[in-house]
Amino acid sequence: MRNFTNVTDIGPLDIAVKEALEVKNNRFGYTHLGKNKTLLMIFFNSSLRTRLSTQKAAMNLGMNVMVLDVNQGAWKLETERGVVMDGDKAEHLLEAIPVMGSYCDIIGVRSFAGLKDKAEDYEERVINQFIKYSGRPVFSMEAATRHPLQSFADLITIEEFKTKERPKVVMTWAPHPKALPQAVPNSFAEWMNATDYDFVITHPEGYELAPEFVGKARVEYDQRKALEGADFVYAKNWSAFADPNYGKVLNTDRAWTVDTEKMALTDNAFFMHCLPVRRNMIVTDDVIESDRSIVIPEAANREISAQVVIKRLLESL
Repeated sequence: MRNFTNVTDIGPLDIAVKEALEVKNNRFGYTHLGKNKTLLMIFFNSSLRTRLSTQKAAMNLGMNVMVLDVNQGAWKLETERGVVMDGDKAEHLLEAIPVMGSYCDIIGVRSFAGLKDKAEDYEERVINQFIKYSGRPVFSMEAATRHPLQSFADLITIEEFKTKERPKVVMTWAPHPKALPQAVPNSFAEWMNATDYDFVITHPEGYELAPEFVGKARVEYDQRKALEGADFVYAKNWSAFADPNYGKVLNTDRAWTVDTEKMALTDNAFFMHCLPVRRNMIVTDDVIESDRSIVIPEAANREISAQVVIKRLLESL
């Protein structure tokens, strides 16, 4: 594996999950791979789980780790070609990227969607420039349209907790006060569609995701109907995708909040969320604190998904 940005890069999911469980049981069994190797983690946006879990995963593999917060510990970087750089951005990404590559062996990049220009966001200009110009293996720590490390961790978690071979997994939109990218729901849908799960997406009208991510999933606009018989409920907010409302908040209807009444419609489902979560907007206190909430094991598996990805990148060097 040379780069990791989406589900196709990981190969067969059954093999990836098996490897993840092996790594989880023997986290320090591959330190020889990372000896005298350096991971550079570049953050254009803030992070808690991604930063800590990925750094821990690299350390488990014996790597040195450098972390760069672009907006705090470096010059502001220009990303567009042809721009007259007479503003507050002192360096262009086209010079910065190969310089960064010269200091490390593997690069992880985190860069969110701007939610202003859909074409720019969905072209993934930032991470694709790192892939093109760094000369190093690159993996996504969340990009404009996908969050594959999160989705891989979600898959591992479902495989650990499922009680039937083909569980029903429902991804439900939930309200949020701010406009959020489609990266997590896009990615979750992409990974679930790569399984044989019974996968359903439910959201209010106007929140349809890009067709390439919806894929073979069933779309249900009635949340209660969608939740009937679910084994896993994955709650997430996202802003509108379709023009002319791209990146906008169209709805903050708290009738979509996941509460005890909604969970009672399921088959005693597990509750999932990528975190951070807005309590009593996305999910009520009683649901996220219940014994069917697996948000903490899900977050813990971020270390495992990152370690499998970095391990494979090291093996390709």
